[in-house]
Amino acid sequence: MEFRIEQKERSAEPFSEYCYYIFRGDLLIAEYWHDHRGDEHGIRFTDGRKEKWPIGRSSDFLNGGGPNPHTLSKKAVDYLKRRLRD
Repeated sequence: MEFRIEQKERSAEPFSEYCYYIFRGDLLIAEYWHDHRGDEHGIRFTDGRKEKWPIGRSSDFLNGGGPNPHTLSKKAVDYLKRRLRD
């Protein structure tokens, strides 16, 4: 299973959530979000399942940011593989 993540356009409102689309191949499987500080985070799967705090902190889920592209961490990929088997 190959996963990729794309950042969704962010709202202009201050302190709005950061949202990301997660794809398996070309298929959208989930939307991941975190607050402006990265303290709160969660995932919404396209089948309707939702979960807060899927693993540790948001920095445990995502790599990159700033000038570097966002990628899913190994922990995030392992989490997604487990959830998609359920």
